[in-house]
Amino acid sequence: MPAFSISTVLQVVVALGLLNVWLLRSGKATSYRGGSSRTLKQEFSAYGLPEAAFYVVGALKILSAVLLIAGLRYPALVLPAAAVVAVLMVGALVMHLKVKDPAIKSLPAFLMFLMSADLCALALL
Repeated sequence: MPAFSISTVLQVVVALGLLNVWLLRSGKATSYRGGSSRTLKQEFSAYGLPEAAFYVVGALKILSAVLLIAGLRYPALVLPAAAVVAVLMVGALVMHLKVKDPAIKSLPAFLMFLMSADLCALALL
């Protein structure tokens, strides 16, 4: 039975989480959406961001998720992908603060930030 490292588990969790949010649940309401948004696109609007930001951030997150999965085979891909996710999650946290969301709405972004930051640290070891 193959051994799984912490990095492997984090890569899979972060990648699948991003793909779930952006490909499967982007049009669905969740209790973590910013402001009173029901969809991911509405959430970007609630933050006062231009529509283009929705597409740029979405592309970066989906690409990062794919690179994290590819990083299971090609470890050099993990650091840049995890770093992009970490930076984007800091941006998400700032946006939640901007619209004065309750802290619970920031929990997924905070956890994704922690996992991505851990991946960065592990990749540097």
